[in-house]
Amino acid sequence: MNLAHEQLQHHTRRHFLRGVGQFSLGAIALRALGARAQASAGPANPLAVRPPHFAPKVKRVVYLHMSGGPPHLDLFDYKPELVKRDGQLAPDDFIKGRRFAFTTGTPTLMGTPRSFARHGAGGIWMSDAAPHFHSIADELCVVKSMHTDQFNHTPAELLLFTGSPRGGRPSMGSWVTYGLGSENENLPGFVVLISSGTQPSAGQSAWGTGFLPSVFQGVQCRSKGDPVLYVSDPPGMNRAVRRQTLDALRALNERQAADLGHPETLTRIAQYELAFRMQASVPEVMDISREAPATLESYGATPGEASFANNCLLARRLLEQGVRFVQLFDWGWDFHGTRAAEDIRGGLTRKMAQTDRPVAALIRDLRARGLLDDTLVVWGGEFGRTPFREGRTAKGDVLGRDHFPDAFTVFLAGGGVKRGFTYGETDELGFSVTENKVHVHDLQATILHLLGFDHERLTVRFQGRDHRLTDVHGHVVKDILA
Repeated sequence: MNLAHEQLQHHTRRHFLRGVGQFSLGAIALRALGARAQASAGPANPLAVRPPHFAPKVKRVVYLHMSGGPPHLDLFDYKPELVKRDGQLAPDDFIKGRRFAFTTGTPTLMGTPRSFARHGAGGIWMSDAAPHFHSIADELCVVKSMHTDQFNHTPAELLLFTGSPRGGRPSMGSWVTYGLGSENENLPGFVVLISSGTQPSAGQSAWGTGFLPSVFQGVQCRSKGDPVLYVSDPPGMNRAVRRQTLDALRALNERQAADLGHPETLTRIAQYELAFRMQASVPEVMDISREAPATLESYGATPGEASFANNCLLARRLLEQGVRFVQLFDWGWDFHGTRAAEDIRGGLTRKMAQTDRPVAALIRDLRARGLLDDTLVVWGGEFGRTPFREGRTAKGDVLGRDHFPDAFTVFLAGGGVKRGFTYGETDELGFSVTENKVHVHDLQATILHLLGFDHERLTVRFQGRDHRLTDVHGHVVKDILA
């Protein structure tokens, strides 16, 4: 399956036949085809529903990305030995050969100041920083053995969402909509929501299409003001005039598509038509004031505001309407300890208070509506935090941790994964994964597997070789599958 390659083949044949002369065999054949050639000239819908490689466990994904790297040792990965050795110098054999973003020399170990307890039937360790997560412990599959190759935000987020630490590759959501199409012709197949006022470090590349047709790019929606920038009619243009304008543009683009066979021409037609339909469908879907007061209360959502809580509720509404991939980015998880908001005591408490309640509400809401069994929820950051105090802030009053790629935690919930389950372990101080290592490529492969894809077969040929989300890596983590 390669839309660009199919269009290129069409382009080559057409131009060969056109170029060999007015009285050539090709010209005669084209005339003989007559109406049949005209009938086949119309563009296909690049967002048409397509089947996966095999029967999927889930139909849709909501990815909750905590941009900056949550301090997993203060949330999920409890280390009593690290607490005992708080304030001691880190052992040489634990730090030798490792690279850190802002720490040099021998750092000081820092045990968590948070209180931990087991929750749910599976006894999942969680701290007091995330009280609302305690209530959904039996829904969660917590992976404590994640690791990545990158220790700075932008390349780590690019690796997580595009499979490469460098720009120019398609994002996970784009691969999913490329492979499956869209179930709702009036809404994008891939929607992005951003909270806390800042885009992720990777920017729009985290939901870009790279070398895929741009129709598969994530559409950024807003929970305050116009849901989508520039989707409204400009002053003086009503819907009828907009329709006439689009009809004229469509006719011109169809001529160009028939003449040149360029896949981006089909993309342009599809995007114009989708934008027109979105004018009617998006405002209704994005209006959370239609929700019952009890639902708004459960999420902590306020109509008309911009917040992570509102975005979680919007995610449920979008999933309910057939959107394939919803990606939420929340800024503010870079807990260095350079200011009070980055303190893993009060700062983490305040940050979790903004986020764990709506995440728990989203999972419970999906369960109550019968959607969780075929929806995958993913929560996590691009890397973890160090088991020691960051070098820049080690002598201050604020407790913070440096970037840490060697071990971190994510959790999954919903269709196809085990419930109330913990997977993987790190050593007694939290420096290295000691059991069931999971690379970000493995996570990508597992998400695609749950959607019905063999990650090695979902490929596009570009610049002389086949590309995929997982590059040349990745294994499905079968032990977490239900």
